[in-house]
Amino acid sequence: MILVSSCLCGEKCKYSGGDNYHEKVMAYCEGKQVLKVCPEVLGGLKTPRNPAEIVGGTAKEVLEGKARVMDCMGNDVTDAFIKGAHKVLSIAKEYQVTEAILKANSPSCGKGMVYDGAFRGKRIEGNGLTTQCLLEAGIKVRTENEIE
Repeated sequence: MILVSSCLCGEKCKYSGGDNYHEKVMAYCEGKQVLKVCPEVLGGLKTPRNPAEIVGGTAKEVLEGKARVMDCMGNDVTDAFIKGAHKVLSIAKEYQVTEAILKANSPSCGKGMVYDGAFRGKRIEGNGLTTQCLLEAGIKVRTENEIE
């Protein structure tokens, strides 16, 4: 069973109200059992919504209560991001997911690189909250950029 970011499958759940449809991801998933998830929507955020970034630390520090997720208007959306990450982890465990393909750079789904929290388009090393939870649970996570 593969977990895939809903936006990569063409669902209009991206913060802007659009999607991030990715042909290579869809081709990779063809014939496989796929669970589509959007951690931000599962966490209670609406679409469209203001873009958000991790501020003051890493996903691990957000999960430990030492950093926050803020939107570009200064609203604290940490609780929704944590709730969504935990819901995705619960789904992954329930369905015995072995791998996930999640949206690069996202504060929920990014792997290896996320935006720096200043809303300038600059990326730094780190994971999104959902990716962090899945990796800590031993689930293989890749982004759309790692699909051949």
